[in-house]
Amino acid sequence: QVQLVESGGGLVQPGGSLRLSCTASGVNFDTYHMGWYRQAPGKQRELVARIISGRRVGDAADSVKGRFTMSRDNAKNMVYLQMNSLEPEDTAVYYCNAEHNLFASATFWGQGTEVIVSS
Repeated sequence: QVQLVESGGGLVQPGGSLRLSCTASGVNFDTYHMGWYRQAPGKQRELVARIISGRRVGDAADSVKGRFTMSRDNAKNMVYLQMNSLEPEDTAVYYCNAEHNLFASATFWGQGTEVIVSS
């Protein structure tokens, strides 16, 4: 059974940092593209960053480029999202996503971890 478990969310002040982690189980991790998405209240879920299989560092969305960095450790079946210079607009539930590199229909989601940026 495929499971994605996120951790690391919480309350942080503007300008602060958080590091989110996602642990995958039940998948051949090397064959999955991994992504971080977020969904703010009243808004649609959006892509934050993504790493294709075979790479260690991901590409970030324009809205977080230069502040967020995504990386993966295939030996540990984990991906990370380092978030720096956090802004109130970054407040959202952050979800880990796994998409098979050949069969896009094999897509899985974690349960989400909440990030609140507030003073």
